[in-house]
Amino acid sequence: MPRKLWFALAASAILALGVAACGGDDDDDGGSGGSLSGDIRVDGSSTVGPLSEAIAEQFNAENPDVKVTVGTSGTGGGFEKFCAGETDISDASRPIEPDEEEACQAQGIGYDGIQVANDALTAAINPDNPVTCMTVDQLKSVWEPKSTIDSWSQIEGLQPSFDEDLALYSPGTDSGTFDFFTDKVNGEEGAQRTSDVNDIGEDDNATVTGVSGAGGGMGYFGYSFFKENEGTVKALEIDGGNGCVAPAPATAQDGSYFLSRPLFVYPSDKALQNETVDEFLRFYLDNINAVAEQVGFIPMTDAQLQKSQQQLESLTSGSGGGTTTG
Repeated sequence: MPRKLWFALAASAILALGVAACGGDDDDDGGSGGSLSGDIRVDGSSTVGPLSEAIAEQFNAENPDVKVTVGTSGTGGGFEKFCAGETDISDASRPIEPDEEEACQAQGIGYDGIQVANDALTAAINPDNPVTCMTVDQLKSVWEPKSTIDSWSQIEGLQPSFDEDLALYSPGTDSGTFDFFTDKVNGEEGAQRTSDVNDIGEDDNATVTGVSGAGGGMGYFGYSFFKENEGTVKALEIDGGNGCVAPAPATAQDGSYFLSRPLFVYPSDKALQNETVDEFLRFYLDNINAVAEQVGFIPMTDAQLQKSQQQLESLTSGSGGGTTTG
């Protein structure tokens, strides 16, 4: 099933359950009774995008005169549009970077990064691969810029041994997932081998297809996409120095998984002056944890959610609106 359709169906199911639970009560804190109107433009991370789409589906059902469009041009591509004034909210799988801050500043665009979920960036391999865990150094030996490793048997210290050619799949350079993985694993953001790597851009489906079709396949993407394709691909445990840890909600929330990270939305200061955008963001945070669990994302802890809600209220009350990164 196509990814967008899967999330849309899940969001619709959640909405139906919510309506049934409320018994048709008009005093629903999650919406504004359909009194809002206008357009909200969202773009950015392909990891965060499906979550924003699921929230937008629910919000639109309660506010049919509001059109929320969600694009997935990647975190970097999303910030390019955002700092050019083309979007209201930028989805991001990493904090905004200095060059992006300068681009926003040059256009007079203020912003704030609000956390909306957690992620356990997942290194995925073919399900028939007997390897279950790799150290960070072993991952680096495969993905670092000067790597010439082209077979699993060449990875030093790997257990069990596995004699299969590597088939590597990587997101494009506009991807926040690419930025985060290269920084954490290779020690430098954007530094990664280019030889014998399939660049899939923002199409995580291509990674699933490639990894599942090649015995020595390996790629990486957000945890929600792994959960959507669990069984078709297998998640590697990662040893960051304290033993092998699997990607999971608990290990992402407590930070024990090496590739755990927060996920963000970035509204502009101008967008926050629009009541429709403010209500959409309140709706986002009021419903995010329930939706996240239902569609395979990792929800925020109570403390994280409270911090995000307080941050938003500070911004929409007019007492905030700086250039923080969440």
